[in-house]
Amino acid sequence: MPKTTFDDIKRALWAGANTFRDNIDASNYKDYVLSMFFVKYLSDSFDESVKELEKEYSGIRLERQIANLPFFLKREYTFDYLLENQNTPDIGTKISEALIGIESSNTILSGIFRGIDFNSESNLGKKEQKNPILRNLLNDFADLDLHPSNIEVKENQVPADIIGDAYEYMIGEFATMAGKKAGSFFTPQQVSEIMAQIVDPVENDRIYDPTCGSGSLLIRAARKGGFEKVQMYGQEVNSSAISMARMNMFIHGIQDAKIAWGDTLANPQHLDSDGNLMKFDCIVANMPFSKDKWAEGFNPGGEVSADEETKRSSKGKKKEFKMEAGLDRFHRFDMGIPPASKGDWAFLLHMIASMSGNGRVAAVAPHGVLFRGASEGRIRQTIVEKNLIDAVIGLPENIFYGTPIPACIIVFRKGRSNTDVLFIDASKQFMKDRAKNILRDGDIERIVKTYKAYRNGKKAENEKYSHVASLDEIKENDYNLNIPRYVDTFEEEDIVDIDKVNEEIADLNTQIAEIEAEMDKYLKELGLK
Repeated sequence: MPKTTFDDIKRALWAGANTFRDNIDASNYKDYVLSMFFVKYLSDSFDESVKELEKEYSGIRLERQIANLPFFLKREYTFDYLLENQNTPDIGTKISEALIGIESSNTILSGIFRGIDFNSESNLGKKEQKNPILRNLLNDFADLDLHPSNIEVKENQVPADIIGDAYEYMIGEFATMAGKKAGSFFTPQQVSEIMAQIVDPVENDRIYDPTCGSGSLLIRAARKGGFEKVQMYGQEVNSSAISMARMNMFIHGIQDAKIAWGDTLANPQHLDSDGNLMKFDCIVANMPFSKDKWAEGFNPGGEVSADEETKRSSKGKKKEFKMEAGLDRFHRFDMGIPPASKGDWAFLLHMIASMSGNGRVAAVAPHGVLFRGASEGRIRQTIVEKNLIDAVIGLPENIFYGTPIPACIIVFRKGRSNTDVLFIDASKQFMKDRAKNILRDGDIERIVKTYKAYRNGKKAENEKYSHVASLDEIKENDYNLNIPRYVDTFEEEDIVDIDKVNEEIADLNTQIAEIEAEMDKYLKELGLK
């Protein structure tokens, strides 16, 4: 029997996506397709583990060994059982009950599906519409063999690499289809690779993503240090993304990652034994861009903003809410309060406060954080004066899902011995791929090579690409970190020789006249005017 390849898994996932494509929005149907794929993965993995045990044990001893497996599936929770019952009128209920059963009978999988409902009429319609869709979905995965021993692997790979990479591939494809809603759960792999190499995890590092989405960025960073050698932490406010992240981790063979659900700013979940923010060696994040009302979680009394208050009648007025540093018991905003309508620096200040003594942060951010004034300008000045900014890397436009605008990677670092800052303008280094721009391997290598040269005290200056700016230079620019102030990418156009152009025009006119004369000659011979 031929082994299952990466392309085989991709085809099955695409078949599942196509089953839903004309029925519900991609940002919703990804939950159903990826959950069913996960059930298939669990079923085949459990089946293989049991068959291996049956070779050595039987009776009570076999039952005890099965009970010691990482997870256990009753017959009615397996993919094969659901496939056998695909034609029953209550197939949606059976699938949902299987998900609940998997969660309730396995502590390690508790809450992993986050209430994904295969019996939902609001998403899937009534039975007449829903049941054929679910039957098709089951059959899309019916012939896909995900038994680990039957996965085709290359040198230095394990089956979890192939299945996990296929899962992440499909998350990326869903992000493409989901449009504006996609930026919240997926970071392009090329950007993840740059960030992973910049923070450069090593053994025993704690790695953290405060807005982890589907977990792909966190996984990419942890892989650099070795899944078995680092500790992984993440937090995400979106329940659907939490499900993807936990399934993503489990499929990659990562069973001890601590992925928390909640508002990272108002309710950070990763705290130490004293109730303070846990400190991390490596932090990576693709945070929500310019999040409006980011501070509402600090407003338990429901006070209104000044703008909202003017809309109310005198009877309905409430006390105006204004975010203050004292409202945050973790003191993340002692360096300044970001504007209520733009939470970029709120997330960045959270990451800075979460750095260990040798902490490194690589965070994707909109360019506005580099130059906007008022409170953001004051925060930026303080951060520069505290010598926390290591590098600013400009990326091409239209490489992120959900937005065409260009973004940058800001690198923060504790314990810096130098006071200068590396600026890289990589905005022109990309290739077109369908509707998106992508970074090529050479583009990634150039960014990382330039950054590492800078970190090692070697030449990092490249004309029209990178510049190492001194603290004095940054002060002269009023702490404005906008990349064009430091990296001049202007290309002079060739000087136009007007005389030569006029000669070429005259030559063309002569040629046209000769051709017209020739045409007149042929027309006269044909008796035409």
